[in-house]
Amino acid sequence: MAATIITTEDLREFKKELLEDIKAIMNNQSGFAPKKWLKSPEVRDLLSISPGTLQNLRINGTLPYTKVGGVIYYDYEEILKVMEENRIHNKF
Repeated sequence: MAATIITTEDLREFKKELLEDIKAIMNNQSGFAPKKWLKSPEVRDLLSISPGTLQNLRINGTLPYTKVGGVIYYDYEEILKVMEENRIHNKF
């Protein structure tokens, strides 16, 4: 079996190609492809909150929702908007 010599430049090129491939995968999938409308369990998972907390956000008007046939839907863009509006910037 013949030995192959790998140079530092070969490793740099491999690293560059690997990073480009990872970026392409992340841009195409990004782990989470948001839907326009999310159901309650999806919102609870997204925000890591309990059913009671989600109910409180609905009741006090913090999180707008739509109810169709007993199923509650939340607009993904509205969730992002609420999160942005409630962002707290601490200055040290």
